[in-house]
Amino acid sequence: MVSECFSQNKDELIIRFETHNQPFFIKASLEPAFSCLTFPPDFHRARKNSIDLFPNLIGHRVRSIRQFQNERSFALGMDSDTLLLFKMHGNRSNIVLFKNNSIDEVFRNNIDADSTINISALDRSIDWSYENFVANEAALQSCYFTFGKIIWKVLADQHFKTQTTKEKWTMIKQIIYEIENPTYYITEIGGSLFLSLLRYGTIKKEFNDPINAVNDFFYAHTHALAFTKEKSAALLLLRNHVQAGENYYEKTLHKLEEVEHNNNYKMWADLIMANLHQLKAGEEKTTLQNFYTDQPTTIKLKKDLSPQKNAEVYYRKAKNQHLEIARLQQALKIKTKAIEKLRSQILQIENTDDLKSLRGVINNLGLLNESKQEKEPLPFHEFVHNGFKIWVGKNAKSNDALTLRYSYKDDLWLHAKDVAGSHVLIKYQSGKPFPKDVIERAARLAAYNSKRKNETLCPVSVTSKKFVRKRKGDPAGAVVVEREEVILVEPKLD
Repeated sequence: MVSECFSQNKDELIIRFETHNQPFFIKASLEPAFSCLTFPPDFHRARKNSIDLFPNLIGHRVRSIRQFQNERSFALGMDSDTLLLFKMHGNRSNIVLFKNNSIDEVFRNNIDADSTINISALDRSIDWSYENFVANEAALQSCYFTFGKIIWKVLADQHFKTQTTKEKWTMIKQIIYEIENPTYYITEIGGSLFLSLLRYGTIKKEFNDPINAVNDFFYAHTHALAFTKEKSAALLLLRNHVQAGENYYEKTLHKLEEVEHNNNYKMWADLIMANLHQLKAGEEKTTLQNFYTDQPTTIKLKKDLSPQKNAEVYYRKAKNQHLEIARLQQALKIKTKAIEKLRSQILQIENTDDLKSLRGVINNLGLLNESKQEKEPLPFHEFVHNGFKIWVGKNAKSNDALTLRYSYKDDLWLHAKDVAGSHVLIKYQSGKPFPKDVIERAARLAAYNSKRKNETLCPVSVTSKKFVRKRKGDPAGAVVVEREEVILVEPKLD
């Protein structure tokens, strides 16, 4: 008698039957990637996140079991004209309850065809006669449609196609005999595990009892699937870090080469000092004969500084240039060590060959927490205009995260004036001013993502992030702007 029928995971159904001795369980795991029935000796229902299903099945006794002919489906015939169909069709597997020959409930509701299943049409016939074999010798895979890939691999290894007709028939009869009198094998073929009725591939285990075989196979398969999935995810995460590190290294090296070859600051300072006698205060630029290149060179000057002070500014910039070179060189050394460490971690993961060890390595490397953090969605939408990144907050809570956690003091901050709307950041790039067209694009996005979205023109506050602060106790998204400029733009997404 069915006493419980419930689900506590998506695509998984547990049915409990009461017998004279002890409960009997059917666990149906119907995930699209892998569908399988198992029969655990016991099953403890979770206290939470569990839902009862098939209420019209509870209390009914099993009166019969029907295996549909040449079909991956069977049905439990219950009392009161109730029938429970197990349709094991790979990624279209399902469980359907019939009452008085009509569908009463379907477990997976996303398979449209199962809402019109005709029980009487599930049986399929195969003519196993020698005459039919001869007539269909050129199309045996269509004729013997219940033969799976492993059977045809076995026959191919025995050079089935090159044999005579009688020899082929003998081989087919041998296959049928082994299927009808099976030993059950868990075997590895091409790196994947299979439950086979034939001895083929790398045999991991063999069984005489089908219940033990399928239970062990399900555990081994899901274990292997979890191992492959978690290993691939860890390797992808590490390889992405290596790629990001290599990109950073390449950009930093390019920047270092630029800085090392740019000796203009010292050269300009030397030229100014050598020509102090002909320079006047208040000039914004001067052109001097360059004794390094023997060509005239134009130098910008600060008009409020004397020529000597201008030279001092350029000497100071040249000194800072040396500090920048040292900083970039140190950054390259640090990044090289980080990349080497990542590659060592990749080797650790690649050399791990079981799930328990893999999870230990992943935990020791801190990848588990990192993976969880990466799954957390970013609080902003990103746009790119003229090489500058523009980040637009998704909602009030995201606005706080964007402004307080993801911004830097030199970022440009924008917000529609005096109305609710998204915080917008233009990410600062070292040494580059914010172009006017980038500011206008960000302002249009701020206007579009605000309560002024449908107005013809919208005033938008523009300021440096360092002039934006949040007071304790302010609601989500509320900030204080200490200094701002206001521009008028048309609210537009593009």
